[in-house]
Amino acid sequence: MSPRKNRRTAPGDGRSPGGGGASWAQETEDGPDGEWIVRPVTGAAATKPYRCPGCDHEIPAGIAHVVAWPADERGGADDRRHWHRPCWRARDRRGPRVRRSRDAPRY
Repeated sequence: MSPRKNRRTAPGDGRSPGGGGASWAQETEDGPDGEWIVRPVTGAAATKPYRCPGCDHEIPAGIAHVVAWPADERGGADDRRHWHRPCWRARDRRGPRVRRSRDAPRY
């Protein structure tokens, strides 16, 4: 029996596992808070839990969400944030989130 031959794919056709064919469906969005690069993450690709900055709830592993970071040259890997999709869409309608300690008054 002859060994199995690996089929090569043309670079950039979207079927190669790495390198030239891997294309991320990322977009650039303009908003009142600046320009952002937004990348959707499928449930199958979400392997770790994250904390959504919009609602401060956990995004469990296996749940589809978006990753966003500033589009300027200062924005790097440290500026990426994982958001629930509805939280990302509603970010301009929410005020800043105030974090309080356990015993702080709520008024």
